[in-house]
Amino acid sequence: MLKNLYISNAAVAKNIDVDFENGFSVVTGETGSGKSVMIDCLQMISGSKTSKDIIRSGENKAVVSALFQLSKDDEAVFDILGIDRDENGELLLSRTLTADGRSTVKANGRSVTLAVLKEASRALLGINTQDEKVFLSDKNEYTAILDNFAEDHDLLAEYKKSYTSLMQTEAELSNLREDLKEKSMMVDILSYQIKEIENARLSADDEYEKLEKLRSKIKSAEKITKSKKIVYKALFQNDKGYSAAYLLERASAALSQISDMVDGAPDMIRRLEEYRYDIVDIAETVNSALDLGFEGDPTEKLNQVESRLNLLDKLKKKYGSTIAEIKEFKNDASVKLKKYTDSDDAVSELEDRIKRLYAEAKIAADKLRDCRSRAAKTLSEDIISTLRYLDMPKVKFTIEVIPDIDNGKFKFTSKGADVIDFKISVNPGEAPVSLAKVASGGEMSRVMLALRSSINKKTASDTVIFDEIDAGVSGSTSERIGLLLKKLSKSVQVICVTHSPQIASVADYHYLISKTEVSGRAESKIKLLEDDERINEISRIIGGIDVTDKQRAAAGEMLLKGKTQNLT
Repeated sequence: MLKNLYISNAAVAKNIDVDFENGFSVVTGETGSGKSVMIDCLQMISGSKTSKDIIRSGENKAVVSALFQLSKDDEAVFDILGIDRDENGELLLSRTLTADGRSTVKANGRSVTLAVLKEASRALLGINTQDEKVFLSDKNEYTAILDNFAEDHDLLAEYKKSYTSLMQTEAELSNLREDLKEKSMMVDILSYQIKEIENARLSADDEYEKLEKLRSKIKSAEKITKSKKIVYKALFQNDKGYSAAYLLERASAALSQISDMVDGAPDMIRRLEEYRYDIVDIAETVNSALDLGFEGDPTEKLNQVESRLNLLDKLKKKYGSTIAEIKEFKNDASVKLKKYTDSDDAVSELEDRIKRLYAEAKIAADKLRDCRSRAAKTLSEDIISTLRYLDMPKVKFTIEVIPDIDNGKFKFTSKGADVIDFKISVNPGEAPVSLAKVASGGEMSRVMLALRSSINKKTASDTVIFDEIDAGVSGSTSERIGLLLKKLSKSVQVICVTHSPQIASVADYHYLISKTEVSGRAESKIKLLEDDERINEISRIIGGIDVTDKQRAAAGEMLLKGKTQNLT
């Protein structure tokens, strides 16, 4: 149940802090006193989209907090919010809306997302406003309403799985057939591309880089050859024999002849030999590193390299920035070509798969329809019973669940393969028409109440809020609405904003919203009324500005009757 509601800086509600009781509560007040603001704030704490215009003028934020007492049956709410249940089973939800349009949400002090708040609030608050009449006028919503009552979630999930597979396969076939329209042209294009890449006889992925290096060597061939010869002859071998290695060898041999006359001669001889080895190694390394890698005319070799690089450049412009990408393009093209050449078999396979998936989806849709049809019968009977109690004795109400078939085939959607319509006939002799065409506000209010009353028997929110459910109905009907709400409050907490004295008189608790002026600005206040105060407020609703003794007496009788009235 909703234990406490706190509102700060929301329109005329500068600071409202109110405790609610279990059972049936009504909220009354003059027009403009702040009742609609309270409903807006309850919707705000339920995760509904809220405009920053709700922030009180001159303030930078509005805050709404709601304290709920949860039962063990509500454990799932804590799981959704991702918080631990406290020892008292209480849940404090708060939402802050700032002037820049930003919204923050907390659950027991921990930040949660608005989407999580919205999901968790479904089990906590069921808010029925005048906007819901528009909701009931939209036939697209009827399927969700019936599914909610039928509790067919598993069947719906099973159907959606088959439906998704069918849609994906149909899309795959459609794409394939679209591709096949250009099959001949695409086969020619792909064949040409594959052949062009294959004729290039691509080798290593780094071939292009190696060719660039070779081209650079060839262009510097004369300089390389000349310099390499100078290094090699100077260090190791030349025609005259006077290389550095030769001279070091001669010096080492000569020093050996006089080694007994020179101190340290053996070490010097060793060092000369090491120098010779190093010089020979340098000469051979340079000679090897500057090897052009080919024999013959450098000009002819350069032409070959340039031609190969030009070919690779053309391929790179068409098929990829690297040789690896060109190869990958060719592989992809080969796969596509095979797809085209094997397309007839692929079409046949997809068509067979679609037939199988269609049959599976039909079976799942039939199961779902059977469940919906049974629930529709129960819900219709329940609504008729309630509407007749609410002074609509001749009403007929049916929920049609009809297979959606076009040209002998089921029209599958994500919601099933059914056309669902809520139909009503208010007067004798009139054929039932879609609820979406009902114009009377009073009739729609009663249908909405009957529908909510039936749904709450199965999937009740802990707290149900009704905003002016009595709109467009007469006094006797209002009394019956009040008794129905009181009966509903035996299983859930009911809070009703009303202008009806009949509804107000049967409530367990009566709250008054009033507006006063503080420091030159309007502020709303809310208080729980005692019996004498309830009589005064009910008298005001009956009589307006000037309340007579007779109206006060009538209010007292209504209040007494409301406390003792039989709810069966």
